[in-house]
Amino acid sequence: MNSHPQPQLKKELKIRHITMISLGGIIGAGLFIGSGSLINTTGPGSIFSYAFAGLLVILVMRMLGEMSTANPSSGSFSTYAKEALGPWAGYTIGWLYWFFWVIVIAVEAIAGANIIQYWFPSLPSWGVSLALTFLLTMTNLYSVKSFGEFEYWFSLIKVVSIVLFLLLGIAIICGFIPGIDSPGTSNLLHKGGFLPNGISSVFLGIALVMFSFMGTEIVATAAGESSQPEKAITIATNTVIYRILFFYLGSIFILVTVLPWNSSSLMKSPFVSILELVNVPAAAQIMNFIILTAVLSCLNSGLYTSSRMLFSMSQNGDAPKSFSKLNKKGVPVSAILACTVISYISVIFNYISPDKIFLFLVNASGGVALLVYLVIAFSQIKMRKKYEKENPEALKIKMWLFPYLTYATILAITSIFITMAFIDSLRSQFFLTLLIAVLVVGSFFFQRTKVTSGLASKENTSK
Repeated sequence: MNSHPQPQLKKELKIRHITMISLGGIIGAGLFIGSGSLINTTGPGSIFSYAFAGLLVILVMRMLGEMSTANPSSGSFSTYAKEALGPWAGYTIGWLYWFFWVIVIAVEAIAGANIIQYWFPSLPSWGVSLALTFLLTMTNLYSVKSFGEFEYWFSLIKVVSIVLFLLLGIAIICGFIPGIDSPGTSNLLHKGGFLPNGISSVFLGIALVMFSFMGTEIVATAAGESSQPEKAITIATNTVIYRILFFYLGSIFILVTVLPWNSSSLMKSPFVSILELVNVPAAAQIMNFIILTAVLSCLNSGLYTSSRMLFSMSQNGDAPKSFSKLNKKGVPVSAILACTVISYISVIFNYISPDKIFLFLVNASGGVALLVYLVIAFSQIKMRKKYEKENPEALKIKMWLFPYLTYATILAITSIFITMAFIDSLRSQFFLTLLIAVLVVGSFFFQRTKVTSGLASKENTSK
């Protein structure tokens, strides 16, 4: 018998932390910057792209909420995949998700450095990137509560900024701003129509938009360190509809109504353009600060999420046991440092070879979000049947219209993933993600064969 139980993470995240993480987790730099490019390509109909992608995320979050309330875990969907689909699935999706987030940490650190260079152009980008990663690593190393506090305030800034932006946009549309005429429906209907580039551009937009919502699922991981995990997950799951409707669809509706979809200002920064429209002083400075906050929030969350996934995989035997060690404050120091080191290396790759090695890493992680969503859906089908048979009381949250909506979600996500292969800008991401996925699956079976051979060899020797 094992007299040493596995170490447990401290449950220091409060409901206010989880609530704000769930609110802010859906607001990334992609909304502030990337939305302009999509609107410029798709037109006002881009709101359909965001709506359909948002619907899929709502359904996936409902599935994840169902499993998480029944069994809160820091390993989240990796743990559920292992239980539902087998050890290979938990191992594969865990490492793919970890890979995605350590690359995101590097990408966000570089983006943060570029923003800071706007104010301090003499600072070297690589140095600022490493400094930002180091500073947020310190907050994660200190305690999970310090991570929660930083994320609480980062998220609060993002949420307040979006709310003020929406109020400003409504005021412009309603003609409440002196000296600015209400655009009415002119930008929506009278510049080539609502779908100036056809319905196909909307489907193209869906594939591009799906990645903007990555991070919504972090709350399921964070709930594992909450003193009230069931309440935390219930709040996050039940409010995801309103978060997507309010923050994403609300923002996109304001943008496509106030600004012409073919305006060059959309490619610069649509949010800055609207602030400049109403003569807000230092509009670019204000938006740069908000985007920097979004970037640092994503970096902070990336360090937290990747380290907890590594910690959970270590406990499950899918990663070296050293990553499951906790310090006195219940923080997986080795796991956090391992994620940080990989990010440091990625930042160095960006400095040495931005167009080859670093671009390869970024593209290779591009389709991971869709694979994660697929695994969550397949896991939910198996786990739902298991809970209904063994412990129906555990199902505090249930997926709607099960199993039909789950199958429909699987079909939609699979279609989007395959579509990536036919989109020039996403084709490399599709094939590189497949390559990384095949390598990870291969490493699982290679490792398993090696362990089996080792055990067989020991048994023969003992005989």
